[in-house]
Amino acid sequence: MKTGTRVEVRNRFDGAWSRGFTLEGEGTDDQGRILWRTVKRASDGVVLPEQFHPVDVRRELHGHRSTWWL
Repeated sequence: MKTGTRVEVRNRFDGAWSRGFTLEGEGTDDQGRILWRTVKRASDGVVLPEQFHPVDVRRELHGHRSTWWL
């Protein structure tokens, strides 16, 4: 993913996906494998102070609704 891509972040408390973020950066190893990602809140442009494991950040799903209980 490129910087600025709209993403969802996995909530560490309940495992749900939260929207409203963009990809800010990625850290890679010598082989180019992604080790961590940083994200920015789209609402105010604040970069979150934590690094996320790559599996906890995904491209935002279009048309996805948070109605898993229906």
